[in-house]
Amino acid sequence: MFEKTTYFGTKEENYQTVAKQLHHLIDGEPNIIANLSNAAALLNVFLDDINWVGFYLFDGKELVLGPFQGLPACIRIPIGRGVCGTSAKLLEVVRVQDVHEFPGHIACDAASQSEIVLPILKNGELFGVLDIDAPIKARFDEIDEAGLKLFVRTLEEML
Repeated sequence: MFEKTTYFGTKEENYQTVAKQLHHLIDGEPNIIANLSNAAALLNVFLDDINWVGFYLFDGKELVLGPFQGLPACIRIPIGRGVCGTSAKLLEVVRVQDVHEFPGHIACDAASQSEIVLPILKNGELFGVLDIDAPIKARFDEIDEAGLKLFVRTLEEML
């Protein structure tokens, strides 16, 4: 059973803790949907000031909505379109301080003001992306990016 944890360390230490929690939640479980569902739920309770967290999975042609926490979302995103599609195309983290200034931003939730998207790789190939939206501008910084990269690496080890 999982209980909501109060995080008392530095922001960096707290990301280390949440990555360890993820490892323990999904270790030994082969079902990717169950693991991604728990990963989205874990981030949803860990991160403050967010309004959507979830996964888009690459089906060989485009990104398709996977497990998430938040309002209903766009179901399909073409590679190269919006923040998620750009991250998937470049295989790089895309951190956007103001989504209204990002060319081609796809607005699934009008409340979103900033966003971070991290690619997820399996055997060196695109598996999907982790997408996190926030209702405030400039929500995500370098520490969030580094901590979320650790979180994604933990997921990738289990794929």
